[in-house]
Amino acid sequence: MSPQPEPTQRPEEKAVVAALLLPDSAASQAVDPLDEIQGLAEAAGAEVVGGVTQKRPTPHPRTAFGRGKVEEIGELARSLGATVVLVDFDLSPSQGRNLEKDLELRVVDRTELILDIFAQRARTRQAGLQVELAQMEYLRTRLRRMWTHLERTEGAIGTRGPGETQLESDRRLVNQKIRDLKRRLKEIEARSQRQALSREEPVTLSLVGYTNAGKSSLLNRLTGAEVYIADQLFATLDTRVRRWQRQDARDVLLADTVGFVRELPHHLVASFHATLEETLNADLLLHVCDASDPDLEIHLQAVEDVLQQLGAGEIPRLRVFNKIDQLGEAEALVLQTTHPEAVFLSAETGEGIEDLDYAVACQLDDWSLDLQLQIPAGAGKLLADLRRHSLIEEEAYQGEWWHGRVRILPRVWAEVQRDLSRAGGRFQAQPPTQEDPGGDQAGERSEDLETQPPAGKLGGS
Repeated sequence: MSPQPEPTQRPEEKAVVAALLLPDSAASQAVDPLDEIQGLAEAAGAEVVGGVTQKRPTPHPRTAFGRGKVEEIGELARSLGATVVLVDFDLSPSQGRNLEKDLELRVVDRTELILDIFAQRARTRQAGLQVELAQMEYLRTRLRRMWTHLERTEGAIGTRGPGETQLESDRRLVNQKIRDLKRRLKEIEARSQRQALSREEPVTLSLVGYTNAGKSSLLNRLTGAEVYIADQLFATLDTRVRRWQRQDARDVLLADTVGFVRELPHHLVASFHATLEETLNADLLLHVCDASDPDLEIHLQAVEDVLQQLGAGEIPRLRVFNKIDQLGEAEALVLQTTHPEAVFLSAETGEGIEDLDYAVACQLDDWSLDLQLQIPAGAGKLLADLRRHSLIEEEAYQGEWWHGRVRILPRVWAEVQRDLSRAGGRFQAQPPTQEDPGGDQAGERSEDLETQPPAGKLGGS
């Protein structure tokens, strides 16, 4: 009988989770302060067998937790057979070293845990490089902890030994690796930017939100895509871009990026800059929220903080509350009253999808130029481009001419206008309404239109 193959999936570790609740921390304000660290642990493949919290005004300088709490964590871990302690706090190198010494167990802090999840989830070459860079940045400040067994009294004559030599050697190797990874990621980012510039599609919407809010489910619902979804934190890391064929025929690109968490490690934000480029280049952000989330307000603020950290704070956004089907009528009414400008829907059932389509249409209208066009009826390609990239509100054929009123985005109009001129067509801007005061009224000269910047990021060309 042939031997059975060894299982490729790593065995599930038993873990005790521990949260340090400081006065101003998000964890201390959460309904269940251990909920997120438990979710992260499960996403990393651990079995959570116990949990401990401690409220402190400040972290203990030696171990983060107080001495009595450290003893409690150790006793709990040993009684439950845990092999690792997962701490919902970013430990300093010395705090991590001291905790491992006192507990005689492996200790993993919040950043290290998230890095481990990202390493498991990375599927593309770019994501793999980004995770490796974040790990190297994290490791660089913790090399001394790895060489504790070779340490000697530093500075005294005759005591400079192999520990210090190896430490400096490793620092050089890590720094060189970081430089190499950054160079390779810049090359990938430059290629991605060139590809983005070469796209003909006029508008990109980016789905952003807290991890597990249902962004990928919404992408599937709107575009018919079949991207992977799972009820876990950081189910996917890579950006997926799909075409959303909207009801009024003004199609847009919809980008789904990695989900956020509170206190997202800055190493990850920096390393995943290329992946998050779709967010920075988006014309409109759809901030997807879990309407049933008990810590909704905390997570809303966490997403806003990350967007500011990314430099995306000025990009227009539309708040979208998903999973509305999981709320009762009274709960839904309170949420709608609190956030009257938002869209409420269920990616699972399809309820509210038409409301989202209408809200996006209104935003496109706000950004668009309102034009009367006269085009030779034989200019088939030009008419096809108009139908694809603009909203045709009125149209009629009169002899050899097509007459129509369209709403079109300025940067699309810049290309269409050249084709219109070659075809011998004419255009005239609609006079501004009272609700949209606008600038100077344009005639048949293209220069007049180009001096009317609409609201929003799409005004530039």
